[in-house]
Amino acid sequence: MPNEQPPRPAPLDPPMVPFALAGLAAWAVAGLVLLIFFRGWLTDHGHQNWLWTCLAGFLWGFPGLAVMMRHDANRRRRRAR
Repeated sequence: MPNEQPPRPAPLDPPMVPFALAGLAAWAVAGLVLLIFFRGWLTDHGHQNWLWTCLAGFLWGFPGLAVMMRHDANRRRRRAR
């Protein structure tokens, strides 16, 4: 009796723009929460760089969003074939 392999499932290819938007939103919310509620604590303990980290994550999200928009456009083209 030959040893037959079951067929492999198709790889996942979800739309990526929602993930990029979620990342942007997460960095924005984290930065705003720190700025509004923890600004004094951050200053007292020398952690102001946490705000800059949130800003950098938010700003780096825009090039990521552009890449994911291109990925999704190519994904639609691949699926149309």
